[in-house]
Amino acid sequence: MEKELILIGGGGHCRSVIEAVESCGRKIRGILDLPELIGTEVSGYPVIGSDDDISGFVDDCEFIVTIGSIENSVPRQKLHRRVKDAGGTLATVVASTAFLSPRASIGAGTVLLHQSVVNSAAKVGESVIVNTGAIIEHDASVGDLTHVSTGAKVNGACSVGARCFVGSGAVMVQGTSICDDVFLGAGSLLAKDAVLSGTYVGFPARKLK
Repeated sequence: MEKELILIGGGGHCRSVIEAVESCGRKIRGILDLPELIGTEVSGYPVIGSDDDISGFVDDCEFIVTIGSIENSVPRQKLHRRVKDAGGTLATVVASTAFLSPRASIGAGTVLLHQSVVNSAAKVGESVIVNTGAIIEHDASVGDLTHVSTGAKVNGACSVGARCFVGSGAVMVQGTSICDDVFLGAGSLLAKDAVLSGTYVGFPARKLK
């Protein structure tokens, strides 16, 4: 029997994850958020503690980090590490309308939101957000703690490093790669490899100085 889930972070991304969790039939115990929010609700689920209470749930629950990541993935990194250091287990969630190829792999803590696709032979790391309508095509790879935003397309054989953000509607041309800690702006077209960390925007995308 699958364990109940604890969601860590009660903002907008949490609401989207709740929809995915409900659609695939998993049960939510509650949400951990700021101490002053204990006793409130997010989409009908109670805030039952703060980050300091993670260790109290490790025996009978699994965890999903449900704060988003745009320009800064450090808060997600810290919560990911806190769960692991406490001996907790990070769950994976695949929304009912998402497609995860049986020939693909996703790491612990990763969430596939509605209408997203992870296709054949793709490899997705730990605590990755594959947001609504995003596509990870065949033979592509996505590193840990990366956020592939709404409608973004990581095409075949592309490689995305760790702690990256691929903005809404951004497109990576087949076979291109980005290194760790890259921000690819919304609507950008990556036609050449991004070999230096930083912010890339435009059509085609270029690194901002």
